[in-house]
Amino acid sequence: MSRVGGRDFDRSERIGAELLRELTLILRGGVKDPRLGEITLQEVRVSRDLSHAKVYFTCFPLDDCGPGQQRLLNGTLAGYLRAQLARRVRLRTVPQLHFVHDDSVLDGERLSALIEQAVADTHGDDADSPAGDGEAPASGSQPTRTHN
Repeated sequence: MSRVGGRDFDRSERIGAELLRELTLILRGGVKDPRLGEITLQEVRVSRDLSHAKVYFTCFPLDDCGPGQQRLLNGTLAGYLRAQLARRVRLRTVPQLHFVHDDSVLDGERLSALIEQAVADTHGDDADSPAGDGEAPASGSQPTRTHN
């Protein structure tokens, strides 16, 4: 029984990957709406029954356009994209498309900045250490550990 569930999961992943490829080609070549701007599709997650698909996207270079792009993509453009997919992909029914702005890129940039700041602060604290030279102590001057 678990094998059937595994096959369904694999099929939805394969269909998601195919939809991602085709949607990328359609948006690159078939949609001329200047309001759409530069978007990058990140992932397509298809429901188990293949009736709905969430399409995650990001905007470049500025990621401030997400909500506006999401409204545009989920409006009449979703119907157009679904019709184009129906012509290109061999499926009995093409899933309804739901576009979601993906904030993970911005979150990653924020985390990177925080890590860089913490590393810089740590190196700044080393310069204020009693040694005064900001360098790590030599290997001979480290305390030895004993195991009990």
